Amino acid sequence: MSETPHSASGDAREAERLHRELAAVWANPRGWRALTVVNHSTLGLRFMATGLVFFLLGGVLAMLVRAQLALPDQAFMAPGIYHQVVTMHGTVMMFLFAIPMLEGLAIYLIPKMIGTRDLVCPRLTAFGYWCYLFGGIILFSSLVLEMAPDSGWFMYTPLSSAEHSPGPGSDFWLLGITFVEISALSAGVELTVSILRTRAPGMALHRMPLFAWYILAMALMIVVGFPPLILGSVLLELERAAGLPFFTVSGGGDPILWQHLFWLFGHPEVYIIFLPAAGIVSTLLPVFAGRPIVGYGWVVAAIVITGFISFGLWVHHMFTVGIPQLAQAFFSAASMLVAVPTAIQIFAWLATLWLGRPRMALPMLWILGFLIIFVCGGLTGVMLALVPFNWQVHDTHFVVAHLHYVLVGGMLFPLMAGLVYWLPLVSGRMPSERLGRWGFWLTFLGFNLTFLIMHWTGLLGMPRRIYTYDTAMGWDLYNLVSSIGGFMMSAGIAMVLLDLALHFRFGRPAPPNPWGADTLEWSLATPPPPYNFASLPRVETRHPLWENPALGDEIARGEHALADASHGRRELLGGEALTGRLREVIHLPTNSWWPLAAAACLAVVCVALLVRLYPLALVAFVVAALMLLRWSWENGAHPIAAAMGDDEPEAPPLHSRTHDGPGRWTMGVALLADGAFFLSLLFGWFYLWTVSPQWQMPERSPLSLPLLVGAGAAFTLGALWLERRLRALRAGEDDGLATALFAIAALGGLHLLLGAALLWRAELAPTASAHDAVLLVGLLYTLAHGLLAGVLAGLQGARAALGLVGARLPFEPEVVALLWRYQLGVYWILAAALGLLPRLIGGGV
Repeated sequence: MSETPHSASGDAREAERLHRELAAVWANPRGWRALTVVNHSTLGLRFMATGLVFFLLGGVLAMLVRAQLALPDQAFMAPGIYHQVVTMHGTVMMFLFAIPMLEGLAIYLIPKMIGTRDLVCPRLTAFGYWCYLFGGIILFSSLVLEMAPDSGWFMYTPLSSAEHSPGPGSDFWLLGITFVEISALSAGVELTVSILRTRAPGMALHRMPLFAWYILAMALMIVVGFPPLILGSVLLELERAAGLPFFTVSGGGDPILWQHLFWLFGHPEVYIIFLPAAGIVSTLLPVFAGRPIVGYGWVVAAIVITGFISFGLWVHHMFTVGIPQLAQAFFSAASMLVAVPTAIQIFAWLATLWLGRPRMALPMLWILGFLIIFVCGGLTGVMLALVPFNWQVHDTHFVVAHLHYVLVGGMLFPLMAGLVYWLPLVSGRMPSERLGRWGFWLTFLGFNLTFLIMHWTGLLGMPRRIYTYDTAMGWDLYNLVSSIGGFMMSAGIAMVLLDLALHFRFGRPAPPNPWGADTLEWSLATPPPPYNFASLPRVETRHPLWENPALGDEIARGEHALADASHGRRELLGGEALTGRLREVIHLPTNSWWPLAAAACLAVVCVALLVRLYPLALVAFVVAALMLLRWSWENGAHPIAAAMGDDEPEAPPLHSRTHDGPGRWTMGVALLADGAFFLSLLFGWFYLWTVSPQWQMPERSPLSLPLLVGAGAAFTLGALWLERRLRALRAGEDDGLATALFAIAALGGLHLLLGAALLWRAELAPTASAHDAVLLVGLLYTLAHGLLAGVLAGLQGARAALGLVGARLPFEPEVVALLWRYQLGVYWILAAALGLLPRLIGGGV
């Protein structure tokens, strides 16, 4: 009997020692060194806090719009300022609030939900945040300087082209949005790889929390959906700054190409915003219904189907531009078909409520508000999918109302539910029920008062983006009611913010797992430590806390995996993507200045391009590239990462000692985004070739066939040699590895030289012809990738010479080989499409 207290006190001391070790390894620095933090919890909160600031700024812009439209013949704002405000309102809400806010929530929650300590590439997360912050500042500063874009948040050409928007407004939008998109892509790549490779042992895909399924779909959609807009922004900025006529009809371009590229991004983005919000609903409803969700497998299937179908809907934004009737019929059908997987999810939610015993806690109010508003938005969406009706209400306030019902109702209300639900996890305190309910009802009633009546003004013919209107139109009362509703909704948001401000000081302390949830994040302390889990549990159920309520205590006592931090490394468990079976121990990089420094240099590039200081932009870009390469050096057996000799004798091995570490997966997902960019460029080439009325194909191809084939042959030889060396590494042989890698890099250099000669000999006239402009962009694209492939191979040779790469450290050449394979495929596809196919069709040589 006397041994039990002694044993308990010994276990407590051991657990305390473990927590001290982990805190020393994972702690966030304070003061100015906090800028180096790479911890996912801190960065997720930074994303959300920054997104909240932009949301408030966007809300102020919305109230300025409603003040202007409240009465006829208003002169509250000058027309130019009004158009800037309208453009920036949509831009801020879509690009600076919705996506970053949801990504921030995912960055904060996903490691906690899947049972790990951090995301797999923490410095990439930090880099993404700084790109988001700097890009947002650059973009919003245009409004402060009264140089904001005024062409609408979708920047249609030719209105946004240099002829009709000669000032820097469109440039602010194009460069700022491209910078912000880098952030979104970084998070998309990071979340995809982390969910697939770092789930708790035993957590196969069919046991993964539904929220993780939704975020995985969102992340992959970002990876595939955002590059078309990045390409469009690059092409339009090249047209504005250098005169390359991609969207100018007289030069062989077509302004409709911009609409295709924009909506190839724009309509998937609607579901990129909706899916995480639906994930919040699918996570919270079972908790407050007191039972597992009905139809888990059906919901997962609906998520996947929604992600696929969303990429086939973009033309339904373009029914009035004159596309063929067959295409209209196809995209109309696809637009209605996407309602099916959405309905599956709604029926699963309703069935869960019906079969459970719902508790009407504050988060449930926001969820019920979402269900009402989103179903209404979905019904008007089906109406807009019908081509004749779409023609009638196109570009009216009916579309504005539908957009807000789908996006605000489909995103903001679930987000509010999620923030209330997870707030105790962040603060350790409970939200105020009274203030929260006041905030909900004011927001819900104000929203419907604003936008429900806007359907009617749209049916009465009120156009979008109108500056003012005459009282004879009969829109006076409806606009006044909409404006009153807008300010009521603002009062509701202010009430929510008041609750948030008072919460951290006066909120009631939260008990453990205050909502009785089933997911792993509630097994942690509130607020959780920077390492999340003192030990990493094995999870073989979808509801770990419902089946083992004591799991949190077991984790805190160090009764599970990786309950040791004496080696000083930040470690996670890596598993198989499908089954979750344990494969390796992943060691993570620590806090660093490199992400901030690289993002700051890219911000200088954007500012220099805005003011047309091109030499400064080039220098800043080169410095940024050098910083990123230096950042990549801290890998493998580098002392900052995991030097040789730190290996544990027992399995599983450190990931840098394997051939399939997370870096390989990260490169693969990043190249998926790169491939979407490349395919968008090919789409533009064939679209202009077949559709543009002034497209001119030269009688003789400007590309030299010997140089075209020679450059490809040099790179092919290098890629084959690299594959041979990889096979030797997998067999444990690394003799002559450094020499071989240097030789492969030299072949990459030869490929680059021949490609440069090909471009020089082509004697293109890119400002006179869209054909030559696309050729120029395509050749520069392959040259850039060839340069990067050669440089990385050379760095691998240097690392092999220093003993940082070899048979015992084989994973880095596997990562570089993916880039070589990608460049090999891209080069020959581009050579065939731009160099060989025109010869075959035109009969030239």
